[in-house]
Amino acid sequence: MAWIQLITLLSLIQFIGFGFLVAKARGTYGIKAPATTGHEIFERYYRVHMNTLETLVVFVPALWIAAHYWSPYWVAALGAVYLIGRIVYLRGYVADPKRRSAGYALSFLPVIGLVLAGAVGVVRSLLLS
Repeated sequence: MAWIQLITLLSLIQFIGFGFLVAKARGTYGIKAPATTGHEIFERYYRVHMNTLETLVVFVPALWIAAHYWSPYWVAALGAVYLIGRIVYLRGYVADPKRRSAGYALSFLPVIGLVLAGAVGVVRSLLLS
């Protein structure tokens, strides 16, 4: 389970890092809290951070549930794809919001896979008990 713990920690560190990027953009573009609008580049960083939060709330539990029923190595590999996808999403979205799709797919598809893997594991366990 150490691989699952590592992926979980990396996803949290990544989220914190995205938060620092939002703070840096806030300073760079003079956006005073609590405003969340005001400069297009700041808004892109902010949306990446918030979208990551929206995805993270499903990713972490799905990761742990799937790892309970399936090989933690394969589950962690899906988690690693998620992490890479979030970086691709960040880079694409900040450069041009129209370029966010590949990164979004690369991070969202593993989440769907983890949710499905967890659901299959739970159902199998219930049927076999």
